[in-house]
Amino acid sequence: MRINLRKATHLASSLLLAAGLGVFSDAAQAQGPTTGKRAASAGHRASYGKKSSKRSRRRERGQKVPTPDRISEIQQALAKDGSYAGKPNGKWDESTQDALRKFQESHGLSPSGKLDAKSLQQLGLGAPTAGVASPLPSTTSSKLTPPSTQASQRPN
Repeated sequence: MRINLRKATHLASSLLLAAGLGVFSDAAQAQGPTTGKRAASAGHRASYGKKSSKRSRRRERGQKVPTPDRISEIQQALAKDGSYAGKPNGKWDESTQDALRKFQESHGLSPSGKLDAKSLQQLGLGAPTAGVASPLPSTTSSKLTPPSTQASQRPN
C-alpha cells in the first residue's frame, strides 16, 4: 500500500484537527454548561468577563474639555490682557472663543480660537515647556525611588 505525500499530509492534519477539537470540547464541558449562548473557544473563554480588556485600557485620544473653573481662569487671564470683555462665567461660548482668537492674533499665534499649549503658556496658565520640550522630572520625593537616586535626578 503506497500513500502519496499529499494524502499523508492531509490525513495527518485531519487527525491533528480532530484531536484538537476533542481537547477543546472536553475543556468546555469541564467548565460547565453554556447558558444558551454560543460556546467560545478555550482561549477566548479564559479572558471572557474580565474588566481589563484592551478596549478599557486604551488611552482616550484628543483633548479633554476644560472644567468650568478652568474656563473661568482662562477668561480671567483673557480679561486681564484686554481680549475678553465679559464677566468670567465658566462657559466656553462664542465670546470666549472670539477673545481667544483676538489674544492669539495679538501674540503671534495661529488665531484658531482653540485652546492649545502655546496659548495657555502665553496666558501664563501653562507649563513653561508646554508644546516645546518633554516634561521636567518631578522634584518631589517618592516611596518608589530611593533618596540617593532622586537627588541625582534633580536639575541643577
